[in-house]
Amino acid sequence: MNISAEPIHGLDAADLLGRQRNAYLRNGAPDLAQRKASLARLRAAVLAYRSEVKEAISADFGHRSHHETDIMEFVGVIQSIDYLSRNLRRFMKRERRHVGAFYRAGRAWVEYQPKGVIGVMAPWNYPFSLLIIPLATALAAGNRAMLKPSELTPRTSEVIRRMLADTFPADEVAVVCGGPEVGAAFSGLPFDHLLFTGSTQVGRKVMKAASENLVPVTLELGGKSPVVVARGHVNERSLGSIVFGKLANGGQTCVAPDYAFVHEDDVELFIKQFDTMVARTYPHGPTGRDYTSIVSERHYQRLVGLVDDARSRGARVVEVGVKPESARVRPHTLAPTLVVGAGDDSAIMQEEIFGPVLPVRTYRTLDEVVDYVNARPRPLALYYFGNEDNECATLLARTTSGNTGINNTLLHVAQDDLPFGGVGSSGMGAYHGIEGFRAMSHAKGVFVQGRWNLPSLLRAPFGKFADFALGFTLGASRKTERIRPGMAE
Repeated sequence: MNISAEPIHGLDAADLLGRQRNAYLRNGAPDLAQRKASLARLRAAVLAYRSEVKEAISADFGHRSHHETDIMEFVGVIQSIDYLSRNLRRFMKRERRHVGAFYRAGRAWVEYQPKGVIGVMAPWNYPFSLLIIPLATALAAGNRAMLKPSELTPRTSEVIRRMLADTFPADEVAVVCGGPEVGAAFSGLPFDHLLFTGSTQVGRKVMKAASENLVPVTLELGGKSPVVVARGHVNERSLGSIVFGKLANGGQTCVAPDYAFVHEDDVELFIKQFDTMVARTYPHGPTGRDYTSIVSERHYQRLVGLVDDARSRGARVVEVGVKPESARVRPHTLAPTLVVGAGDDSAIMQEEIFGPVLPVRTYRTLDEVVDYVNARPRPLALYYFGNEDNECATLLARTTSGNTGINNTLLHVAQDDLPFGGVGSSGMGAYHGIEGFRAMSHAKGVFVQGRWNLPSLLRAPFGKFADFALGFTLGASRKTERIRPGMAE
């Protein structure tokens, strides 16, 4: 397949894949020391290019705080690399498995070997960490990797391309840049595994393209992640966390709270305290240095359209925090906004928002919340603010989400030892933790024949010993065999 991307070292992406696969087959799986050395090189490169990456991301967005980039991108990348390096020996260790009585004197285990070449497709909202963390995982698992960053953050993509070209040979790690047509072709390459992070709509196309080559996929998608505030828990602690989760990166986070359930007795207090907390967090409003712009004019207009549609259908729209002078607002920068009472027919309650707009719905009983969440596609994250009591346990037990945060937002993603992933429309598979290592490894079962076992003795011509051995082995099932289908014991 020929991909019209800018050539890398004179090769197009399909040729580059062949070169990486040949290098893997020629050199074999890297050992522990080699994998740790690759992670160390990656870590050093990340820190060396830190300032350049922050400048590029801010330019791509129109504005993003360097502190926010450090917190939301670099801290996670460095922590993930360090976690993988510390735990790599344990991850690589073969796992002993049980051997049945029929095969005693033999040994069985699982060993995790690299799959080969991993493809990684990253989105624009966290253009650095959502590319580099999967790369670190692929390297830890002993693979080679080809990366496709988003075309919506071209400056960042170019810095990453140079960073990795300076750090790794092209037959080990390479970056393929280009627009949607390049991404479509990239997803159709015969990788040994493909990890995609992005929208559910594009995820379906990626999975369809990968299926042509039977490429296994990890899909990190999105959806509408609810936050549930228990009655009486509208307080500074809860609101501080919700504001952080909703407005970090201008709300352009796949696990950001997408809408809030607030008890009907607390809704006015919630609006007031949300406004106060936003003003405290962003004292200079949307014009301040700590507030992130929307990535493009197209996405900005999409968000404005969602708010206008809800308003036209009778929802109450409340701009919160410090109100800027309109002439001083940066291009495609949207003020933090609450939308109260939006109906289910409004677009804002049907589409993933991906911006600094939070719909607020009221409820009377937890059953209403559970029924509402369960009637919709399973979210990537669900957040609960309240006591760890029966109500909390009920919400956990009766709903399904990729991950859950209790009395926090977003922070589950930063827990390196937890798997991160969605379910259903919000994703497939997981990475982070040992789950990420195993997703990019092949679990190969190995059985070693012992000096003897029953199958080695049970060979034709069969005789009385075979009757005895089989009767002894199958004896545990005799009682079950006497139970007729449909009868309880």
